[in-house]
Amino acid sequence: MENANPITVHILGAGFIGCAFAATFRDVGADVTLVEPDAGARARAIDRVEEHARAIAAAELVRGREGRLQFAEDAGNTIAKAELVLECGPERLDAKRAIFADLQSRAAPHAVLASASSAIPISQTVPDPQARERCLVAHPANPPSVLRVIELVPGSGTSTETATRAKQYFTDAGFTAVTLKREMEGFVMNRLQGAVLREAYRLVDEGVASATDIDEVMRLSLGTRWALSGPFETAELNTPGGIAAHADRLGPAYKRMGEARGETVNWHPDLVATVERDRRLILPASDIPARAGWRTRAVARLVAMRDRIAREQDV
Repeated sequence: MENANPITVHILGAGFIGCAFAATFRDVGADVTLVEPDAGARARAIDRVEEHARAIAAAELVRGREGRLQFAEDAGNTIAKAELVLECGPERLDAKRAIFADLQSRAAPHAVLASASSAIPISQTVPDPQARERCLVAHPANPPSVLRVIELVPGSGTSTETATRAKQYFTDAGFTAVTLKREMEGFVMNRLQGAVLREAYRLVDEGVASATDIDEVMRLSLGTRWALSGPFETAELNTPGGIAAHADRLGPAYKRMGEARGETVNWHPDLVATVERDRRLILPASDIPARAGWRTRAVARLVAMRDRIAREQDV
């Protein structure tokens, strides 16, 4: 996304997410319009965008191409020039439906129309499949200015070209864009987060541990480790023999725990083999010991940094 040929991005909503996207796309040279009808929110957005710009710098993610950023009360006629429109409005279905109905009539026919919804699939926001060709969900991690992963969730009717162009736009802006194979409420991020939160609430409700203790367990163990390796890689690195050995040794215990909560747990052989195949595309089995050694060293460095940052907060 070079300055010589920047894309034009319209962001609808100057809340935390909208301002984060504005700072991120501006930094890679995009021509950004941040649309917010509330005058107070528009005024606050100036400082919010700069706050995200400072965070981008602190994370050493700066591209420094400094695109144009303007603020507007209404998208007006300028939205017809946008190649990417990001809806960052309230997490309410009625609001999102109204916004997308308006976008269908005002945005350019070639524009990608993306909703930053946390859980609402595009098939609910745009009920008519014939109208979904250029629409999809682009769900970021929060804050997207520094957590650079985005879930792209097409619906039935979303064109392959739309999904491809959306992925390119976000990749050019410095995101790892993960395109889901099919839509599902909550997508991937919030389903994983929801599973942890559901169990955390249960453990508090059952008197097993306090909310503070559960946060400490997560922060000092799983959260730190997951910053470097996801759940499947973690299982592989923790267990001699890799994914299959992990499923064989710990699968029965996880099955008992899940079914005690009323969940269906079935890590059947074909499923485990599918995960194993995906992992081998990333890391050959012969490299697992070296990767495990790297993980130990990397976690050590991360712990030192994490604890130093925690101490700074207390100053």
